[in-house]
Amino acid sequence: MHQPAMTAISLAADQASVTAALGASLRRYGFALVCDHGIDPALIARGWELTQAFFALSDAEKRRYFVEGGAGARGYTPFGIEIAKGAVFRDLKEFWHVGRDFSGGSQCDTSMPPNLWPERPKGFRETFARLYTEFDRVGAAILACIARDLGLAPHWFDGAIAEGNSVLRLLHYPPVAHPVTGAPPGAIRAGAHEDINLITLLLGGEEAGLELLDRDGRWLAVDPPAGALVVNIGDMLQRLTNHVLPSTSHRVRNPEVGRAGFSRYAMPFFLHPCSDFNIVTLPHCISAENPDRYPTAITADTFLGERLRDIGLKR
Repeated sequence: MHQPAMTAISLAADQASVTAALGASLRRYGFALVCDHGIDPALIARGWELTQAFFALSDAEKRRYFVEGGAGARGYTPFGIEIAKGAVFRDLKEFWHVGRDFSGGSQCDTSMPPNLWPERPKGFRETFARLYTEFDRVGAAILACIARDLGLAPHWFDGAIAEGNSVLRLLHYPPVAHPVTGAPPGAIRAGAHEDINLITLLLGGEEAGLELLDRDGRWLAVDPPAGALVVNIGDMLQRLTNHVLPSTSHRVRNPEVGRAGFSRYAMPFFLHPCSDFNIVTLPHCISAENPDRYPTAITADTFLGERLRDIGLKR
């Protein structure tokens, strides 16, 4: 298995260096590795502890937080529901979603359901509310670098994401030999897909498996250093930039035989704009060599709804 020529980019470096390195990696792979992001390692460690503790609860207890017809927007989504667009088999995973909390009075709160919080494990709400805020902060800093690389004002995205429909997902891929999976031959932990949103920030656990599809058709392993974030472009930003920034197909393959009995945990933050954000191709991403692929604008909420139907979370 080949690895992309990506090295972790320090967000603590000087602005020009960060912008250039991040832009180069995202334009080439649609992915980048980011370190020195400033999220407290102790907070992250607590997040992993609570993630494992929640998914260790009984199926009956976890399903108390499953919202029928809720498109997986908040709370728990059981094993075997989500499917990659065009895939034959459903993904071998279960997950929990944390969204933005509104105190009331926002124009966006009607399109975003309130959060659900489990009774157990203790400290779940406080920990993941803090992690959501931290991911939100780092995501804004990374988008500012992307804006500079695109020739936009550094704070171009700020208004779009201030009340964005961003989601923190806690992911559990059970052991592939676990009886809950009942996985048919050919099923994998996460089928090849592209993300829906602007950018994704991912903290990965101890188990390998994340791969991206390179331009030559090879699957490349993405193995970030401990504590680093994997950042990738989503379809909304690909559309906004007329594919200047590519939303790259990626997957989570099944483990090697020696690791088949181990769970895999991951913590992606899907950074979305506000529901009424109009996705209109950036003019300077259009040229004779790269004509506008999307002459018709679409709101973020409409785009999201279409894609949620594609992946089986919305009917």
